[in-house]
Amino acid sequence: MDVLSDVIATMRAGRPRCAYVRWHGPWGQRFPASIGSAGFQVILQGTCRLVPPSGAPVALGVGDVVFLPHGHGYGLADSPTTPLAEPACDPLDDSDPRACATVGRPGHGAVTVTLCGGYQLDPGRAHPLLDDLPNLIHLPARAGAHTDLQAAVDLLGRELAVPRLGADTLVPALLDMLLLYILRAWFEERPERGPATGWAAALADPAISAALDAIHRAPGQSWSIETLGRRAGLSRAAFSRRFTALVGRSPGTYLTWWRLTVAARTLRESDAPLGEVARRVGYTSEYAFANAFKREFDTAPGRYRRQTAHIPPEQIIPGSRPTPWDEPT
Repeated sequence: MDVLSDVIATMRAGRPRCAYVRWHGPWGQRFPASIGSAGFQVILQGTCRLVPPSGAPVALGVGDVVFLPHGHGYGLADSPTTPLAEPACDPLDDSDPRACATVGRPGHGAVTVTLCGGYQLDPGRAHPLLDDLPNLIHLPARAGAHTDLQAAVDLLGRELAVPRLGADTLVPALLDMLLLYILRAWFEERPERGPATGWAAALADPAISAALDAIHRAPGQSWSIETLGRRAGLSRAAFSRRFTALVGRSPGTYLTWWRLTVAARTLRESDAPLGEVARRVGYTSEYAFANAFKREFDTAPGRYRRQTAHIPPEQIIPGSRPTPWDEPT
């Protein structure tokens, strides 16, 4: 998998949720902070104002997309002067997202239609790429811009406005598309906002991006600083310096961390024997893998699987017998 797809697959927890909401003016609602979630708002009809925790309200119009990756609270209202009521609808908590479809304070003013919702993220598996994102990402609608994102918004809006057969499968898939298109649009626009830093700069740097792509597409390969440097087209020393400066970790440290992150996901989502999990992420020794995993997660891989697995315990196949220590390069 590529870097962005990998990050989302690793951090996502549970099914994304959303609702198609018609607001009748005057209206205003507070959306409380939610640790371990990322929220979004898409304006399908009318206009409104997003009220951040600090700073001036943000004017939103048809086609605008707002993404809040860190779960900070905010308000949404038809006017900056409209009081914000306590939540009447929270798609992340409501068991039936369609219950939000008629939310809005009684009124005879203009109608605003929004798609609101969010994604549950596991804070214990936070990736620095998402940590680097700002508290608020606003992607205003512009003619000819973000056509893929707008297409996903249109499809999602239609599925929620008039639910049809297959919606329970289509809507989560469209929400995943929406998230990836939002992040892709933000990273592609990043150079317009001035010099990139952190992960935005790493992904924009052809050399470092090539090395990251190699790690994420084949975490089990016997990568070394030299082989990754050759993939990046740099000398060992130059590659190590640039990678560390942009990513915030040395190549070896990031490679080990990512391998163990992938291993943890594999333990949760499959019944593969521990020896096979170890080999998938570049360890030729189950013993070495178990020790590295325990250092990172403070628990043995077998116990981690029993505590977090998404499969019945009786279906788990025991791993192979441990062998002597053999750390990957």
